[in-house]
Amino acid sequence: MKRPATIGAAVCALILTASYIVNAMDRSVFPQFVRAINHELHFSLAQGGLLSTIFALGIGLGGIPTGYLLDRWSRKSVAIVGIAIYSFFTIVTVMALGFWDMLAYRALSGVGEAMQQTALFTIFGAYFFRQRTLALGVLNVAYGIGAFIGPILGVRLEMASGGHWRYPMVVFALIGFVFCVLIALLVARGFSEVREPEAPRRVLISTVELPPGLFNRNVTLVSLTNVVVGLATFGYVGLYPTFLQTVLHFTHGQAGFAASLYGIGAIAGLPAGWLGDRLRQRWVILGSLVGTMITLYLMFEVATLPWQQDVLSCLQGIFGSGFLFVNIYALTQRSARPEYAGRASGIASSAHYLPAAFAGLLFGTLAKSFGWATAATLQLVLLSIVGIIAMLFVRDDQVSAPATLLP
Repeated sequence: MKRPATIGAAVCALILTASYIVNAMDRSVFPQFVRAINHELHFSLAQGGLLSTIFALGIGLGGIPTGYLLDRWSRKSVAIVGIAIYSFFTIVTVMALGFWDMLAYRALSGVGEAMQQTALFTIFGAYFFRQRTLALGVLNVAYGIGAFIGPILGVRLEMASGGHWRYPMVVFALIGFVFCVLIALLVARGFSEVREPEAPRRVLISTVELPPGLFNRNVTLVSLTNVVVGLATFGYVGLYPTFLQTVLHFTHGQAGFAASLYGIGAIAGLPAGWLGDRLRQRWVILGSLVGTMITLYLMFEVATLPWQQDVLSCLQGIFGSGFLFVNIYALTQRSARPEYAGRASGIASSAHYLPAAFAGLLFGTLAKSFGWATAATLQLVLLSIVGIIAMLFVRDDQVSAPATLLP
């Protein structure tokens, strides 16, 4: 399959990257309205927390099946169908009559997000295989931009509509449908369907050094760390604006701005990917786990002023999304043989998102029972120790390495 010219490839990459910005906008806007939704529909804090993160259940359940699908179907088609699914269920969510139907719609929107995300990460990982982590870092930058724009624009659209939280969700969903058309018309199959070479010299360690099968030692250990990171990250993402408004008494605008700075921090995915291609990823991940533990402790137990929360939210984006998500995702791919590229992406997606679906429910329940500070210490801080222990047992000699690490 012929690769597109440089300009054509750049256009394809730009369109797909922009579609991921919209994905992040769509998923980040709901937590801004949890307090309003709880009040209008008479939901509890735990119910609101579950609604804000349950989409991750759809991502988690959809990740591995999408991985298998990508090994058989067009990646471009999978991405388009995924965008259409999450956009449709975002619109349906605003029509929900109660807790259970809204829960179902939010979870099903995650299935579409899983399809798009796994397809994009596989496309970029294969096309830019020589700088795989850097390429995935670019996608994470896109996520960061969307996560920054989403809360701010969502709050402004709500205010412009007279306080209707449904309005911004519909707007973001319609933008998603526009990108379905753009990808179908403008993204070349020579970009989206290119296959990674089996064992290119000077780029990958020979695949004979990688264990046979998909669920090897490293994939299992990295996935365990991924579970821990998902529980911590989504506990924070799902109820952070609610914490700011109810405990620290921030205004809606202040809480939305603080939450959006997580997206700015996620832009660190670009330098994080660059470093991941030049350093041992295991140590990059270990350092980032320590960084996120300190950040979340200060966020929920020490900082009280808006500027302090702004800085900490940005730092959480740097460590949690920028460094951890990008490097864990890439390390999962590098721990499996090239023929398992799609399924390795699916495993990374499922390990991160499946447990994270219940992070909001767990955090809300702990906060209700023990208070916000204790809940944050238990779920967001101490749990990361499990991930640190797992990473200490990852074997560097069973990972496909970028050229910069080869002798």
